[in-house]
Amino acid sequence: MSLIFAAPDRSSIPLTLLSSEGLEGWLANQPVQVQAWVKASGFTAAFGASLALASADGTIAGALVGTGTKDARARNRFALGAARSNLPVQTYYLLSDLSGDALHAELLGWLLSDYQFDRYRAQGGPFAELTCPDGIDSGALEAIAAGEMLTRDLINTPASDMGPPNLERAARNLADRYDAKITVIEGEALLEQNFPMIHAVGRAASRAPRLIDMRWGDTGPTLTLVGKGVCFDTGGLNIKPASSMGMMKKDMGGAAAVLGLAKMIMSHGMPLQLRVLVPAVENSISADAFRPQDILRSRKGLTVEINNTDAEGRLVLADALALADEEKPDVIISMATLTGAARVAVGPDLAPYYAQSDSSAAALESAARRVQDPVWRMPFWDPYETMIEPGIADLDNAPKGGFAGSITAALFLRRFVTETPNYMHFDIYGWQPSAAPARSKGGVGQGTRALLAALPEMLDL
Repeated sequence: MSLIFAAPDRSSIPLTLLSSEGLEGWLANQPVQVQAWVKASGFTAAFGASLALASADGTIAGALVGTGTKDARARNRFALGAARSNLPVQTYYLLSDLSGDALHAELLGWLLSDYQFDRYRAQGGPFAELTCPDGIDSGALEAIAAGEMLTRDLINTPASDMGPPNLERAARNLADRYDAKITVIEGEALLEQNFPMIHAVGRAASRAPRLIDMRWGDTGPTLTLVGKGVCFDTGGLNIKPASSMGMMKKDMGGAAAVLGLAKMIMSHGMPLQLRVLVPAVENSISADAFRPQDILRSRKGLTVEINNTDAEGRLVLADALALADEEKPDVIISMATLTGAARVAVGPDLAPYYAQSDSSAAALESAARRVQDPVWRMPFWDPYETMIEPGIADLDNAPKGGFAGSITAALFLRRFVTETPNYMHFDIYGWQPSAAPARSKGGVGQGTRALLAALPEMLDL
């Protein structure tokens, strides 16, 4: 698994990307035997369909891949990625009338289709290879693929090998690679340096909680990314049922996403000052676990009544967001696998987000369409503010009633960002329930490619 393009090769053969509408026109310019073979094979250029073409001596002369009808293209992404595993293992060069964003998306889909999580077991392969077309920045696409691979690997790794110390190590490796600075506040030092809610959530675990703080870049606008790093979530004393606990290794998906995005930003050399904050904890059960009805005091000074220990992600994010807000960066973005309510609202494909700035939201929406990384704006709905106010404390971490769970969680987080007008929050799923083109079953990045493409406009780079 390399997620890179093949080196230029004189022996490479053509891979032709065709829409259903363009198939007949292409066939009209082909030899009679090619026309006969394509028709006899029933190839209609349906989305992700492929067909090998033979030369007179029986060797592979090329291949076709379909992008489908206009309607199919609107419903699907990454036709090249869908076809890759079915193509004969050859090195190809691409023939296509696509250009711009559409071509970039197909090429990225090809790279991402090579991803396999092989840490514990060898996977299939090898797959067909593709040389990068002339005029395309192969390094930029490969850097995006590498950032996505980091996100997927981190999410897919089980908590036995991805606890808070392991997540710290992944961040340190990333910092070393790009000459970033990193500091970590761990264990009892969290109390000494005023991160009481991060400490409270993680104190019951055998692996100490910590706050990871990475900085890169010396000039330009300031961007702070905050990622939820709950490496495993039992639910705490409000323990989850087995059906809900089964995928909780992915509850650090927000941390994985911001680290993957940071890798993309740094490898692109974007002219900005980046800060990444990851509160890394396990929400475990022991005699020292925080309890329902406890009232915690946050770094911001706000008090929080704990009405469900399974609503812990917003607690660790709150302390990290308060720290981020103290510097008043140009933009703060938090990413978290925060609520089941978001999944009910938009399902697993869309990345729901909240934005205080309409112009930043517009930039993100435009970028998401260009790079085929779908997002959906949700409202910071002020009338629901009273739902997160329990009366006995400033805030309630788990409002009763079951309504608007993603919105109330976002409103909770917004209370800790008071000095930075441009705040975005992503309530992502971070998981691909079943394999799809360029997205294997398992951990997946959501919203990160859209953000990467939107940052130049959001930050006026």
